[in-house]
Amino acid sequence: MEYAPGISHLAGLLADPGRAAMLWALMDGSARPAGELALIAGLSASSTSGHLNRLSEGGLLAVETRGRNRYYRLSTPEIGVAIEALASASLASQPPRLRAVPVSRTAPPALRQARTCYDHMAGELAVGVFDRMRNSGWVVVEGTSVDLTAEGAEAMVGLGIDLGDARRKRRQFACTCPDWSERKPHLGGALGAAMLQNMLTQGWIETTATSRALRVTPRGQRAIAGIAAA
Repeated sequence: MEYAPGISHLAGLLADPGRAAMLWALMDGSARPAGELALIAGLSASSTSGHLNRLSEGGLLAVETRGRNRYYRLSTPEIGVAIEALASASLASQPPRLRAVPVSRTAPPALRQARTCYDHMAGELAVGVFDRMRNSGWVVVEGTSVDLTAEGAEAMVGLGIDLGDARRKRRQFACTCPDWSERKPHLGGALGAAMLQNMLTQGWIETTATSRALRVTPRGQRAIAGIAAA
C-alpha cells in the first residue's frame, strides 16, 4: 500500500458522478459558487454542500470567500492534470467503435480551444494543425508513430523549429496523442513539444495563470491558421 500513496483516496473522491461533474466544470481554472455547481451537477443544495465539503477536506478544492459567498476552485494545477489524464486514458481505453462519437461539448470552452497536454498542445487548435499536416503530406502516420516527410521537415525548419535538437531528446520524436475533447489525435512527442515552445516564443500563444488553457493572440490566429494550409 505504501507504494501507491493517496491513489485510492483520490479515486474515491472522483468516483461520484456529481463530484466529477463539479470538478470538470472547474477545469478551466475558474472559481464558482456552490449554487452554480449544484446546477451543473444536477444536485440539491444540501447534497452539493456535502460533496463540496468532501472535496475540500480531501484537498481537491480550495475555497475563496467573497463577501457572503464562498467560491470553489481546483486547489492545485496538479489536480487538473490528474483529471485530464484520466479523461485521456478513458478515451484511449474505449473500443474503436465508441471513439468516433461526436465531440463532447461538456469540456470548458477555454480548454477545448487550446490547452497544454503535458509539454505539447491539445484542443481544437492542435487537432486542426495536425490534420492539416497530414493532409498536406508533412507527416507520415503509422499507428501511433509519426515522422516527417522531406517537405514537412523543410516546413518545420522554416517555422524556426530545431529538428536536430528534437531528435536528440531521449524520448519518442513524434507520436499521436489522443485528444479527449476532440476525440481525434493531436501531435505529441519531442516534435509536439518543440512546436508548442516555438509558438510561445513567437508570441502566437500565451499561457494562463490559473489553468492549462492557452490564449491565442491575434497574430497567432493568423500564423497558426497558415501552418500546412492548402
